[in-house]
Amino acid sequence: MSTFNKIIDVLKKEGRVISKDTKMRVRQLVECLKDENSVHKLDDVILWLENQRKRCEMKVEEIGISKLREWVIDGKTKNISHKSGEFFSVIGVKVSNTSKREVGGWTQPMIYQKESGILGILCKKINNIRHYLLHAKAEPGNIHKLQLSPTLQATYSNLKRAHGGKKPKFAEYFENPGKGDIIYSRSFAEDGGRFYLKVNQNMLVEVSEDGEITVPDDYIWLTMHQIKQLLKHDNLINPHVRSIISYL
Repeated sequence: MSTFNKIIDVLKKEGRVISKDTKMRVRQLVECLKDENSVHKLDDVILWLENQRKRCEMKVEEIGISKLREWVIDGKTKNISHKSGEFFSVIGVKVSNTSKREVGGWTQPMIYQKESGILGILCKKINNIRHYLLHAKAEPGNIHKLQLSPTLQATYSNLKRAHGGKKPKFAEYFENPGKGDIIYSRSFAEDGGRFYLKVNQNMLVEVSEDGEITVPDDYIWLTMHQIKQLLKHDNLINPHVRSIISYL
């Protein structure tokens, strides 16, 4: 008898209701116990990410706000925004009546984005074990440039290509209607200390085991066991991945 079935039997004997959600959580527990990735071993994953970081040519230089291209400061509000009206703005807020906080009030800059974003992880079963597709994504604020990020991490401005560049990879699996089966889709608030009323749509989408997916060399299939183990390392897994898998 499999470990999954043994746990289910124990729960039944204890009088627990065995729902679809219960089965999913037991299955996730079993997958977290052992490294059953037949594609990449954990040590190879760490080495792969180190090589991705070495190959990353992105350079980041801190410059003055006035030197930003295509970003403007409103003459009246002094808000900083993109000339297209898309993406986000930097606004000022005044906070008051905060008797339960450290001080009674304060002012601060915040990031305001009128639209939500999609944070999505694509998954599929490989040899009957669910694997999750993560992206070694370069972002200017990252320590060591790259962190393992969701398959898709994009605002709707990105999806509409307001930046004039390419559409994010794998977007077709998360847009409506998508190409896979939605396991999980919920709206979550972004960090309320830095973002003003910002929400993201967290999604987990599964494709069939026999579905052919072309995976670029900066993406990698990982098991939940491996993702959990990588969380023990500094600056490898980005916060959006942590947010999505917290549901599982």
